[in-house]
Amino acid sequence: MTIDITTLDELDRRILNALQTDASQTNTELAAQVHVSPPTCLRRVKQLTENGVISRQVAIVDPDKVGARLSAIVEITLDVQAAERMAQFEQLATNEEAVMQCYRVAPGPDFVLIIQVADMPAYHALAHRLFATHANVRNVKTYFSTFRSKFDTRIAV
Repeated sequence: MTIDITTLDELDRRILNALQTDASQTNTELAAQVHVSPPTCLRRVKQLTENGVISRQVAIVDPDKVGARLSAIVEITLDVQAAERMAQFEQLATNEEAVMQCYRVAPGPDFVLIIQVADMPAYHALAHRLFATHANVRNVKTYFSTFRSKFDTRIAV
């Protein structure tokens, strides 16, 4: 069964909003926050997970605290945009640990990547691996973040 936004009820929305703020809380704490019994809450979270509404729960790590201080937004334009060539580059990008997000976009460049690395030498090594040695990459335009004023993972539900 696939759930879409129209099949989520108010309780589902409260659970999702609470988990997006703090997924580390216990089921009992979550149940109290969303005003239902713990068994009901557990059943709902399980249903939301099984139906793919909750795709995973993660810890968000501060990049500065782990030495990944350089953020870059990279636009990639390929020479050949045939489906198999797009998929080939996409696979290469998604296999790279420093690529945090990979988007196919239109119009404009073919891909936008969000990259997090330690420093400029690490970026140059990544650029060599991912862009310079890939024959189908025509253009790379990189924007380096000088300050991040907002970062959020929550989706309004």
